[in-house]
Amino acid sequence: MTSSSSPSQDSQSLAQNYPEGLRADALMEEDVAWSHDIDGDRDGEQFDRSERAALRRVAGLSTELEDVTEVEYRQLRLERVVLVGVWTSGTVTDSENSLAELAALAETAGALVLDGVIQRRDKPDAATYIGSGKANELRDIVLETGADTVICDGELSPGQLIHLEDVVKVKVIDRTALILDIFAQHAKSREGKAQVALAQMQYMLPRLRGWGQSLSRQMGGGKGGGLATRGPGETKIETDRRRIREKMAKMRREIADMKTGREIKRQERRRNKVPSVAIAGYTNAGKSSLLNRLTGAGVLVQNELFATLDPTVRRAETPSGRIYTLADTVGFVRHLPHHLVEAFRSTMEEVGDADLILHVVDGSHPAPEEQLAAVREVVRDVGATNVPEIVVINKADAADPLVLQRLMRIEKRSIAVSARTGLGIDELLELIDVELPRPSVELEVLVPYTLGRLVARAHSEGEVISEEHTPEGTLLKARVHEELAAELAPYVPAPAL
Repeated sequence: MTSSSSPSQDSQSLAQNYPEGLRADALMEEDVAWSHDIDGDRDGEQFDRSERAALRRVAGLSTELEDVTEVEYRQLRLERVVLVGVWTSGTVTDSENSLAELAALAETAGALVLDGVIQRRDKPDAATYIGSGKANELRDIVLETGADTVICDGELSPGQLIHLEDVVKVKVIDRTALILDIFAQHAKSREGKAQVALAQMQYMLPRLRGWGQSLSRQMGGGKGGGLATRGPGETKIETDRRRIREKMAKMRREIADMKTGREIKRQERRRNKVPSVAIAGYTNAGKSSLLNRLTGAGVLVQNELFATLDPTVRRAETPSGRIYTLADTVGFVRHLPHHLVEAFRSTMEEVGDADLILHVVDGSHPAPEEQLAAVREVVRDVGATNVPEIVVINKADAADPLVLQRLMRIEKRSIAVSARTGLGIDELLELIDVELPRPSVELEVLVPYTLGRLVARAHSEGEVISEEHTPEGTLLKARVHEELAAELAPYVPAPAL
């Protein structure tokens, strides 16, 4: 962790390293009441006020390449960005993890991360997010690195966005806009593209900004109609807002129509009593890899955030032969933009309608508990609180054994697996078999050979306990749902006298 020793020092001093002792002290900073210094300039063995409030560079975030020719090639197509975070609570490590995740998001969007800085504040500044003095320091860092974009680790209000842009003189975007951009790049299906477009318009509507006077100029009510028809009319920005609202209304209608097709398929599965399992989890936790390992689906797997946006539903079979569906869903992330949750609500219904959720978490991540909490928050938002859950701790081959033990102690219904190596997959399949809801009616029937379709349905829709072929027909003992039980009722053998 590095920092500047005071706001007044030039940008070179921002990069100086703290002595090892002060870095250790920084880990205890979350226990300090920042706004109330006891003796003025010092607070025990903590940093001076100016040091604590300074922008702190986060080491190891730069993704700039060493090879000059490759750098020149990438600079032609990548935005050069500086990341900014405001650390309001938690430890130094928490804030650095958050900025590292922002760096991964920026890379996924195609940006080149040049630098990352964090500022300690009780709360973000209402005007410029990091305060006017620190905004000037940030402008110096932007000039020093040659960046053309600043990305803030939080959702900025329209006012904060405009004021910070006015100071740093380059484009400023926030975490929400970055995630929306990634979704826009990765959406493949017609529905996915429509959902992303709707979320982007919801985000942009309050943030339309007129450059110069072009968007504030009023347009007359008539088209060359002379004195009687020229009136104030709408300003350009009002016209744009009205058009965006009209597009949003149209997009919502289209998404509602597309939702119907998926709902018909879902009703078909419900009518056939096929149990459903939804794979949910943090982005890049390995959900698609797990789906491929469980079903051989051949779904796109990439080591980047939000590689999967369109839900994939595949047929799978338990070790005992029960058929069920497995749905891969969009990845979640901390502070997932509200617009996205709303726009993707129809897609996320796969989770709410499931009989079982496989909650995949990356066991090798520095803060897996935070990932679990972030996913459960979104699961609550889509109304899937009553669905049984198995926590699947993925990437166990790369995880710290102590972290695995801690997670499995905290999460009672959990299992450690590796989708890459196959470790624990057989045990997971057995666990799915146990946890899936079982048909409610157990019966024994003698089905004539001419009605083999009923035997086939007992296999596909129910759970066959035993099967024996006799001269009269198939003697079947099975658990089935009520509808199939009613069709099989005439073939229950009469009790022996």
